[in-house]
Amino acid sequence: MKKNAFLFLIIFTTTNIYSQNYNISFAGTGASTTVNSVKVDNLTQNTSVTLNTGDVLHLGTVGINETLKSNEKLYIYPNPMQGKSELSFYANKDGDAHISIVDIAGKEVIHTGKKFNKGIQNFLLTGLKQGMYFVNICSETYFYTSKLISQYASHNEATIEYIGSDNSTTTLNKLKTTTATVNMAYTTGDRLLFKGISGNYSNIITNIPTTSKTITFNFTACSDLDNNYYSTVLIGTQIWMAENLKTTHYNNGDSIPNVTGNAAWLSIETGKYCNYNNTPANSTTYGRLYNWYAVNTGNLCPTGWHEPTNTEWTALTTYLGGESMAGGKLKEVSFVHWNSPNTSATNETGFTALPGGFRSSNGAYNYLGDYGYWWSYTEYFSTTAWYRYMLSNNSNAYSLNENKADGFSVRCIKD
Repeated sequence: MKKNAFLFLIIFTTTNIYSQNYNISFAGTGASTTVNSVKVDNLTQNTSVTLNTGDVLHLGTVGINETLKSNEKLYIYPNPMQGKSELSFYANKDGDAHISIVDIAGKEVIHTGKKFNKGIQNFLLTGLKQGMYFVNICSETYFYTSKLISQYASHNEATIEYIGSDNSTTTLNKLKTTTATVNMAYTTGDRLLFKGISGNYSNIITNIPTTSKTITFNFTACSDLDNNYYSTVLIGTQIWMAENLKTTHYNNGDSIPNVTGNAAWLSIETGKYCNYNNTPANSTTYGRLYNWYAVNTGNLCPTGWHEPTNTEWTALTTYLGGESMAGGKLKEVSFVHWNSPNTSATNETGFTALPGGFRSSNGAYNYLGDYGYWWSYTEYFSTTAWYRYMLSNNSNAYSLNENKADGFSVRCIKD
C-alpha cells in the first residue's frame, strides 16, 4: 500500500521521566493515502493538540521539564538514509543524554549516551538495514524524536559515531526548519480521539494506546451538494457520519424547502428542513432539522450513503451493549454543547452525538443542549416513524416512534 505521508505519535520511556514506551505511526488508506494533519483529543483529560504533516506527538505521564524552543530540534540528513546520515540535535544545557534508535517492531538497534555541553551535537550514523526506525534523544530537560527511513540494504553492523559540537549558523538554521515535537500529557488508560484529515476527507478513530502500532485512517468520501464534507467513523462493522447532516439539497439536486413558519411546517406532508430557532448559525454546529418526509425520499443522504433503518440503529446500540449504555458511548464529552450533567458521556466510539434539540409538529423548538434526536428510515404507523434520542441526564439511547412532521437531526450510514 502506498503511503504518501506519515504523522508519528511517539510515547517514549526513559528512567525516572516517562512510563510508556510506544511508537504509534499514522497512515492513510481508502480515498486518500496522504495524512495532512491529525487533531488529537484526550477524552479523559479534556485536552487537545494538533499535528501538521511530519510533526511528532510525544505523550508522557510527566511532561518534559522545559518547553522546546525553535532552535531545539533534531535534524537527520539525508532522510531517507542511503548508507549513512548526519544526525544533529540541540542540548539546551550541560548534562547526560541518551540516544536510542528503535525499529518499527520496537527493538532497540542502537543505544548510546554521554555527557554533553550545551550546544549543537553532531553524530554520524551508518549501517542501518533497510526499513523504518525511530530516533529518540532524551535528557532531564529535553526530548526529541523523529522517524528515519533507511533505503540501504546494509550487511554491516549499525553504528553511531560522535563527531563533535557545532554551533554554526548553518546548523542552527537546519534545526529551525525541522518538524516540531508536540507534547501532550498522557496517563496510562487515557482514551484518545484521533481525527485524521486529508484534504476534504476526515476520519475519526478512538484508541487507548497500550503498545506500538500503526493507526490507519480509512478516508471515505462523504459530501453533499452544498459542499459540506463530513467526518466518518467505523463502529463495529458500520461506517457512520461523525456529525449531523447539514444539506439543503437532495442528492438528485432538488432543493429541500426551508420552512420557518409554524403553520407551514405542519401543513403539507412533504420533505422540509429548518434551522433550530430559525437561526442558521445553529446548523453550523448541530446540523439541520428535517421532517421524516424528507428522510423517506431516500435522497437525503450523500451519494453512497443512506438514511439508517430502525434495524441498523438497533445493530449499533446492541454492539455498544444495549440502549441503556449506548448513549454514553455515543455522546460528545464535556459541557461545550451538552448541558450538565451529560451523564456517562465518554464518546469512546467517536460518534460525537450532539444535543441539537428538535422542532415539534406544531412548529415549536425545544431542548437544544439537553436532547439529541435522530430519525430512522423505518415507518411505524401511517403518521409516525422510529427514531433515537439521547439525554443529558442519563446514558440511554432510547428507541421510540414519533410524529413524521417533527423535525429531528439525521445521521447517514455508508451503503
